[in-house]
Amino acid sequence: MNRSSGSPPMGSLAGPCQDARSMAKNPTSPALPRRGRSMTIRERILDAARLEFAEKGLAGARVDDIAARAEANKRLIYAYYGNKEALWLTVLETVYAAKRDEERALNVDALPPPEAMARLVAFNLRYTMAHPDYVALVNQENIHRASYLQRSERLRGLYTPLLDSLRSVLERGVAAGVFRQGVDPLQLYVTIVGLGHYYVANRHTLAAIFGPGMNDEAALAAREKHCIDVVLGYLQPFADPPRTAI
Repeated sequence: MNRSSGSPPMGSLAGPCQDARSMAKNPTSPALPRRGRSMTIRERILDAARLEFAEKGLAGARVDDIAARAEANKRLIYAYYGNKEALWLTVLETVYAAKRDEERALNVDALPPPEAMARLVAFNLRYTMAHPDYVALVNQENIHRASYLQRSERLRGLYTPLLDSLRSVLERGVAAGVFRQGVDPLQLYVTIVGLGHYYVANRHTLAAIFGPGMNDEAALAAREKHCIDVVLGYLQPFADPPRTAI
């Protein structure tokens, strides 16, 4: 099957991808505050818990160590959050919300569809590389079969607007003749996230197999370009309607 060339050349996407790269390298979300006197006790506790949980997991992290790292009284942790498991859930919600805040700031609705998609792909790869704690926490929660996230009353509300926005970008792309019809926004988003998350989460084993160059900036830039090419190539409209194999 031949596909029509509906997407612009890669060079025209450099601007949006560079913007996504800068945002991912320089997180601005208040959900992951820097240490300092301006941080509230709650923020210090969450920041310390995020780091402890990322390093040691839910089972390995101790409330005493979180309190020491936050320079806070341990009793305040129980007063604010009740127990370690509730603190774990709050940390998970916080890191998911931080990523969504930056994703929302990409403002893909204001971009031509191919550029919007390229920016979203580049951002997801760069964000996961810049936030190893996010990757560690998500991987840990998957070990727990998402038993804590399932209790969240907040999480799904974060992603409904994202899927609506992605659906809008797809519809605009179809209308402009640069995207094919029938793409499921949910499946596409899972693919976009997976293209970046797998690479980052497994970069050490990949480097052990294929060489240490898997971790440098040149390798990351090559991966970014490949991910964008994969997604935009998939979205290109068919020159002829696809036929189902029998």
